Amino acid sequence: MEAWIPITIAAAALQTIRNGLQKHLKGQLSTTGATFSRFLYAWPLAILYLLLLNQGLGLAIPTPNAEFAMHCAVGGLAQIGGTAALVQLFSYRNFAVGTAYSKTDTVQAALFGIVVLGDAVSAMAGAAILISLVGVIAISTARQTIGLTTVLHQLVGKAALMGLLSGAGFGISAVSYRGAALALGDGDSVTQAALTLVVVLIYQTLLMGGYMRLVDFAQLKAVLCAWPVGIWVGVSGMLGSACWFTAMAMQNAAYVRAVGQVELVFTIAVSALVFREKITRRELFGILLLILGILFLILS
Repeated sequence: MEAWIPITIAAAALQTIRNGLQKHLKGQLSTTGATFSRFLYAWPLAILYLLLLNQGLGLAIPTPNAEFAMHCAVGGLAQIGGTAALVQLFSYRNFAVGTAYSKTDTVQAALFGIVVLGDAVSAMAGAAILISLVGVIAISTARQTIGLTTVLHQLVGKAALMGLLSGAGFGISAVSYRGAALALGDGDSVTQAALTLVVVLIYQTLLMGGYMRLVDFAQLKAVLCAWPVGIWVGVSGMLGSACWFTAMAMQNAAYVRAVGQVELVFTIAVSALVFREKITRRELFGILLLILGILFLILS
């Protein structure tokens, strides 16, 4: 098995943990505040991680360049934009439709990867991505009073367009982070990813921190006061992002995002085992399609 596969699965598991911690923070903070906490408490840990690789393991830190900086800036902004669009979805009555369309980030990452980085996608891999996409949409709409046909019929609605924008943000960010790592030249994928992670987290912290300082200073102070939980959001978020960035430095971003959708299976498993929530038939159908798509992708 190629190294990027278990690294991606680890990233998905860590992201599940981080999301759970962020939900806990939502009781104390706004959506913006909870999102900001993942950046604020993660960047110092990312610097320590990079120093550990360099000083502890003797791995050389790559030299940044203009192309690297451009990819980091675009990716960091696109990720924030994708998150903002996803949050905006919840103000729409038919937000479930938009949420389903936000899951197209894997397909969009494949398209952006082809255009921007020249990453090739084989026919079997493309089919696997589409199979997993149907599974993800089935899971996302399983507890809503809509079906897959409803999702398709509402393609031109505001919620659908906002969902597509969200997916585009996440797709662009994934491709940009891979582009940033590749811009550092030949070298160790781990340190390329670690440097990318440090720069992106600091950039996102400054962007969101500046915005909150001007628009919602009270919430900024609330984030600082929530440090006992915020630190663990930072730890899980940093470790998860380190795995995501490393996997994307090794492999096509679309492939990584497709395998990473196993996070939904982890989330459902936690809901069933910890919170005793019943799994619906559509969720089971979606899980089977998702796993089938991931297996096809791994074997392609």
